[in-house]
Amino acid sequence: MKLSAVAAPAIKAEGDVLVVGHYAEERRPTPTLAALDKALDGMATAVLKAERFEGKPNHVSHFYTAGRIPAKRVLVVGLGKRADLDMEGVRRATASALRRARELGAKIVSAELMGERLTPRARAQAMAEGAILGTYAFERHKKEKSNRIVDELRVVDADRRRRSQVQEGLSRGEVFAAAACYARDLVNEPANLVTPGYLAKAAGDIAREGKLKLTVYDRAECQKLGMGAYLGVAQGSQEPPKFIHLTYTPRQRSRKRVAIIGKGITFDAGGLDLKTAEGMVRMKDDMSGAAAVLGIFRSLPSLGLPLEIHGVIAAAENMPSGSAQRPGDIVRAMNGTTIEIGNTDAEGRLTLADALAYAVKVVKPDEIIDLATLTHACVIALGNLCSGVMWNNKPLADRILAAAESAGEKMWPLPLLEEYKELLKSDVADLNNVGPRGGGALTAGLFLKEFAGAVPWVHIDIAGTAFTEKDLPLGPKGGTGAGVRTMLTYLHTLAGRK
Repeated sequence: MKLSAVAAPAIKAEGDVLVVGHYAEERRPTPTLAALDKALDGMATAVLKAERFEGKPNHVSHFYTAGRIPAKRVLVVGLGKRADLDMEGVRRATASALRRARELGAKIVSAELMGERLTPRARAQAMAEGAILGTYAFERHKKEKSNRIVDELRVVDADRRRRSQVQEGLSRGEVFAAAACYARDLVNEPANLVTPGYLAKAAGDIAREGKLKLTVYDRAECQKLGMGAYLGVAQGSQEPPKFIHLTYTPRQRSRKRVAIIGKGITFDAGGLDLKTAEGMVRMKDDMSGAAAVLGIFRSLPSLGLPLEIHGVIAAAENMPSGSAQRPGDIVRAMNGTTIEIGNTDAEGRLTLADALAYAVKVVKPDEIIDLATLTHACVIALGNLCSGVMWNNKPLADRILAAAESAGEKMWPLPLLEEYKELLKSDVADLNNVGPRGGGALTAGLFLKEFAGAVPWVHIDIAGTAFTEKDLPLGPKGGTGAGVRTMLTYLHTLAGRK
């Protein structure tokens, strides 16, 4: 979708559809709606009254203009109460409007800049994200693809002085949304295509196009590094593991060195502790953290942030076979910690243990953030619309949570109670990889904390949010790209960008 900023009154905008917003609980129409009503001899008021349109969030109505203004149709979208409208409200309103415009067969859509309580840049960014995320579709493997696609969105604002800010916001929103859509594509692909090798190839393409540094370690090289926890998970699969390390280095002096780690289990059958058929059917999404990391790194060259950023992915399959690790096995992680395998289906924390240990020893970052579809316990606690956040450094966690709120991604803090570490004790090793059923998300977080060491670290459990079984306001059923826009927002803030 082409995005552009147009400095003109909305009533003069051309296109198949003109989108304007309408607030709830306000008697007077917006200036644009009033101008439209005058130009259309009261048609706007008549239609909205007939349809009992009250401006509730994301409600949509439309009518033809009969050639009285340049746009062929007007589409009115509800914005809710004026005082409540934030960036997420603008995203959702734009997504609703663009989906309706797509249903109407519109190719060119002009939309008035919405949300005057926000800065022009933030308004435009939210509209770009809403338009792109809201009209996302994954049809790569279908013979019959939808031919109803919006080709262009023109964001219209009468104040010419703000045009550069609007264009900047559109550009940033386009990059953020494209990164999330790239992650969605990876998650939506089947596991017979997206293997550890496929992720390594995708990382190679990203590195080549963005002129990034890439190192991919094979099984033998990981053995030399002492990654026994990671390789123990991988040993049951015919697909060779790939340990991926991407590096973005800024041209200017770096403000900080950040490591972002993504869980990369391309399919999780559970190992010898085999999942049920129902529990296994969606396990292609167990690499959603890795997909988020790749989406983020795909966008970094165009953002030009003054940060040194490292992406680490321990990619593997967790499969049952004669060579698979067994319950009761003991493995040694890269930092020397021994781990008793209490359950082979608690594999993500094993791969992340070595990824964290690698980041601490090799990258030596100022801070680490990991994203992982780690525990069903987090889904039980927070459901499918909210990610869980755990940490060893509260100021870092506060910054991540603030970025999530700005990005419109729901996240909630979960406590890492030191007393629960007793639940990970092993009689024969330093740690067991599982604790009891109760507090499972917390014991998983405490397990990971052991490998982050003294480096400031935040863990984001996206088990519930990485994939949706129903359409959401900003996307259809399938991969969501969870965490991508939060992390890009955070990196922007860390870089001092407004």
